[in-house]
Formats: sequence, C-alpha cells, structure tokens
Amino acid sequence: MEQRITLVTLGVSDLARAKGFYEALGWRGQEVEETVFFQAGGLALVLWDRDKLARDCGVEPGPAAGFGGIALAHNVRSEAEVDELLAAVRRAGGTITKPAAVNAIGFYSSAFADPDGHCWEVAYNPGFTLAADGSVTLPDFGGAAN
Repeated sequence: MEQRITLVTLGVSDLARAKGFYEALGWRGQEVEETVFFQAGGLALVLWDRDKLARDCGVEPGPAAGFGGIALAHNVRSEAEVDELLAAVRRAGGTITKPAAVNAIGFYSSAFADPDGHCWEVAYNPGFTLAADGSVTLPDFGGAAN
C-alpha cells in the first residue's frame, strides 16, 4: 500500500448544516447525489450521511457519542491565523474545545469541533513547513524509528 490518503469522509447528521459550516469557513465544494466534495490540497474532504457511511463501511449505524478517536489537523502560517480561524469557527457554529495557547511541545494550537462533533486541531508550528499550496513537509525528527 502506498503511503497516501486520497479522501477523508465525515459522516454527518444534516448535510445542509455541515455544508454551510464548512462554506462559512471559506471552503467551496460540489454537491453530487447527497454528497459534498471539497478539494483540500492533494486530497478531498467529503461530507456524507452518517448512517449511509456506516453501512458503506460494513458496520451498523449508531448514534454519535463522544470522541470518535480521530482528529483532523489544519496547520497555518502564523499565530494570528490560528486566532482568525477560531473566530470564523465560532461565527459558523462550531465549538472551540481547546483554547489557543502554546502547547507542551512549544507551538501555538487549539482545537474545535464542527456541528457533528468532528474534531479539528488548528496549529501554527514553525517546524512544519507549509508550501504555497498548503501542503506540509514534515521535519527530520532526528532518527525517529520508522
């Protein structure tokens, strides 16, 4: 398997609400057959009905309860961009779950949940270089195990 992610699909309870939230943050997508596709750099973020997604994955649909064990991340180019994005999240109806601050590792970060409870980290980490297109280049972690 090649080391790559092409699509991230979020199961949502109200497609119009979810689409509106991401559009309020400046994302632009296409809705096709009750599915919304957003181009996000080299991958796509997809919004789809939660129950349909569960069935498509071969599992029983169930209520969204608590933390789902995954967080998406959006790195930015400055601390000010972290704060600006958090203000947009609040205006769009998201929930700030962790206020912006310098974390234990030394970079400025925060976390929020979208209206369906999907968690996002937003961070300014000068060690993670962002290209003009927003793609990230990981640093050499100094011989960390592969």
